[in-house]
Amino acid sequence: KAMDRFAKLVGRPYRLFDYVGAEDAEYVIVMMGSGADTAHETVEFLNATGEKIGLVKVRLYRPFDSAALIEALPKNVKVIAVLDRTKEPGAAGEPLYLDVQNAVMEAVADGRITRADMPVVVGGRYGLGSAEFNPGMVKSVIDNLKEDKPKNHFTVGIYDDLTHTSLPWDVDFSTQAASVHQAMFYGLGGDGTVGANKNSIKIIGKATDFYAQGFFVYDSKKSGSMTISHLRFSPDPIRSSYLIKEAEFLACHTFTFLERIDILKHLKQGGTFLLNSPYPPEEVWDQLPFDVQQGLIEKDAKFYILDAYSLAKSLGLGARINIIMQAAFFSISGVLPEEKAINMVEMAVEDTYGDKGKGVVDMNVKAANLALERVHKIPLPEKASSTIRMRQPVPDDAPEFVRMVTAEMIAARGAQIPTSLLPNDGKYPVGTTKYEKRNIALEIPVWDPEVCIQCNQCALVCPHATIRPKLYAASFANGNAPEAWQAVSARGRGFEELMYTLQVAPEDCTGCGTCVHICPAEAKDESGQKTGRKAIYMESQSPIREQEVAKWNYFLSIPDPDPGLFNRFTTKGSQFMRPLFEFSGACAGCGETPYIKLLTQLYGDHLVIANATGCSSIFGGNLPTTPYTSREDGRGPAWSNSLFEDNAEFGLGMRLTIDKLTGFARDLLGEMKLNGMTALGKEILQADTRTPEGIEEQRARVEELKDYLDKQPDAESRRLSSVADYLVPKSVWIVGGDGWAYDIGYGGLDHVLASGRNVKVLVLDTGVYSNTGGQASKATPRGAVAKFAAAGKGMPKKDLGAIAMSYGNIYVAQVAYGANMTQLVKAFQEAEAYDGPAIIIAYAHCIAHGINMTTAPDLHEQAEKSGFWPLFRFNPALSDEGKNPLQLDSKPPTGDIKEFAYHQNRFLSLRQADPERAEILLKALREDVAGRWKFYEQMANLDL
Repeated sequence: KAMDRFAKLVGRPYRLFDYVGAEDAEYVIVMMGSGADTAHETVEFLNATGEKIGLVKVRLYRPFDSAALIEALPKNVKVIAVLDRTKEPGAAGEPLYLDVQNAVMEAVADGRITRADMPVVVGGRYGLGSAEFNPGMVKSVIDNLKEDKPKNHFTVGIYDDLTHTSLPWDVDFSTQAASVHQAMFYGLGGDGTVGANKNSIKIIGKATDFYAQGFFVYDSKKSGSMTISHLRFSPDPIRSSYLIKEAEFLACHTFTFLERIDILKHLKQGGTFLLNSPYPPEEVWDQLPFDVQQGLIEKDAKFYILDAYSLAKSLGLGARINIIMQAAFFSISGVLPEEKAINMVEMAVEDTYGDKGKGVVDMNVKAANLALERVHKIPLPEKASSTIRMRQPVPDDAPEFVRMVTAEMIAARGAQIPTSLLPNDGKYPVGTTKYEKRNIALEIPVWDPEVCIQCNQCALVCPHATIRPKLYAASFANGNAPEAWQAVSARGRGFEELMYTLQVAPEDCTGCGTCVHICPAEAKDESGQKTGRKAIYMESQSPIREQEVAKWNYFLSIPDPDPGLFNRFTTKGSQFMRPLFEFSGACAGCGETPYIKLLTQLYGDHLVIANATGCSSIFGGNLPTTPYTSREDGRGPAWSNSLFEDNAEFGLGMRLTIDKLTGFARDLLGEMKLNGMTALGKEILQADTRTPEGIEEQRARVEELKDYLDKQPDAESRRLSSVADYLVPKSVWIVGGDGWAYDIGYGGLDHVLASGRNVKVLVLDTGVYSNTGGQASKATPRGAVAKFAAAGKGMPKKDLGAIAMSYGNIYVAQVAYGANMTQLVKAFQEAEAYDGPAIIIAYAHCIAHGINMTTAPDLHEQAEKSGFWPLFRFNPALSDEGKNPLQLDSKPPTGDIKEFAYHQNRFLSLRQADPERAEILLKALREDVAGRWKFYEQMANLDL
């Protein structure tokens, strides 16, 4: 009855179990969910060729009506395959399989089905982890049913070479109707391709009688990853719940993708290929890899190009090429008449960008119309002639796991990896981001050694650790150095005999330009006037890539300087330490990663990180590559991610475990008779390990102890050897964003800070749930627009620092690298040195703020000067010296909070939408800021 009522309301009739297929079907699939549409399409296709196949779609799973299922099955059914999209380890079978099997057995038991007519029931799994489920796989399930002994508990869609459960399938099998228009778009995360294609679906859906469908494939990188949009348009309902294999229209929005991905394998014979090319029509053919040229010729493709990036840049759109490429798609695809399509695009622009003002709308409309003039058709020669070859995903000398597994995922062939190659314990090697070489930057920084003052600020703010300084002996600047190698005498006490080089990793840089913006050194002309060009400046990546690659590789071959030459606890010195967090998948210009990178530079060799779920866990521990890496001796951060809300407790557990094992090791060492090694044992137990040098010395002693213990035959020696590494200190840091620290994980964080244990916390405060799309948190400031606060947040920002200080025994610091780098480094040093809990709250800008990510460090400075983000350090250790533990590192606020707020769309958009409310909330924010500063100032001036 409920199903009938639903049908009357929405016009879509459903039963508890819907059957489609031949009335006298002998082979039937039972399943539910979106995969049932793929099976439906395949069943209809095969039945049209004379097969007798059926499909039961489960519409209501619980409560499970066994009688209704039996009623839905055709009377002639001989074999049933039940498909579950889940795995139940330890169970006799998956849930739906067991329910169907039970329903059949009950029907036999009560006589509704005779024993002679009882169908065989087998079960299988599909689609786990979003694995593909296409018609070829459906057909393999049906083919299995026709076997004399159908395989039970099978899998389909993977290559299981361990337990051999997987069914083989025909990858070329297709059921696609000729009336379906298929298009694929390869874009770069953040360029607007996905959003534009969603708009295209709406446009075609409104302008035609076509049904429309879109699937969007991308990894968990925050931006800058490859996105693939799959669009279908058809006069008939679309049941193809799987990805496109052959498209009539194929677009590549990033030229460098052609070097590493076989894109043209998805182009249909005679199809259209649109390429966003930085090269003009007369040059583009010679810049294509040989395989791409050959593919275009063999496919007899219609080849078009458009320089979308240049057009977008000229119009002030930056890297947002979505409207330009969308207009080009409609212009040459033929899905809609060109004039009608452009009118629809203009309407979509108004709908999408209307709230950003008329200027933004006009720019995008102009871009759409100019795109039509810039599209060029390229004639295909008879033969491929390029000397350029597609790149291997990773070098031949990469470790075996990287070549066999990581490389396949980088090349978008991860679904083809057999199960035997995957780690059974979930551990993946570190330091693998260096193999990706994404080449996504259009421009990269270039160093001018004559202008550089060697401050290393550019390296500290670099979100991806792609620009690095190095001190080294003069001998390395000669001889084997690449032809274009640049070096200059190092500045600084003790550096007199050393050379200095600043080098960028050209294929890993994202081109954010933050390093150039932060650079304080400017070139001067002959009259001494500043020219505006800094010591680092942006140049087009493509012409200088190979030169810079050679320089980068040579840079890495030069040994890192001895840390004893400099003070790592300074802005300049910290950047001579190798970052053990590099080339992550964070957004270009990310405000979180510089803090994590600095943490690894200062303490990475003995660092243990408990990472809360959020942006920092996604770019910190996603597949296929890992940004955390190690030194040459294999030492580096140990990292793990637990449940979102439990991260603080997770980190405390790490601390307790390490402390327990350290105590156990010390007890064993103190009780053992070392036969001639007693002095070494005493040195280890009495060692001062409060400095990096002390830790390295202790590490050497422990290695000597382990060498001795490994030669001893007794169990006690083996026991001590197994825990001896815990005699070297470990630094435990709990890392997460404000969504975790202020909201969901706050209870646990408060518990951990109150425990008194020696744990350190780094809060990356963006003021929103950045990872899930910018929802408001308790860290969101009053007046800011965010998801769940569309009219501006009405409540003030939670003062996590003041709450932590109220305990009196917790080290607390509030930092912002764009405002005061010296204070930032000092805060890390003091937090680590403090024998107790410590928390650092870091200002982290984010794309969710609606800002220019290149100039974002300026906002740090504005945040501090306006009083929005006062810098301070609360060190309880100072109380023991009779000093006030709170040190304000900021001067009293100057200027108006308005200047800070209205440089960000999160505040500005409210003023445009509701000026009156914006003014009310701005006034309240001004009062929040003034009140908080007054509170801190009073605390800092108290006499103790």
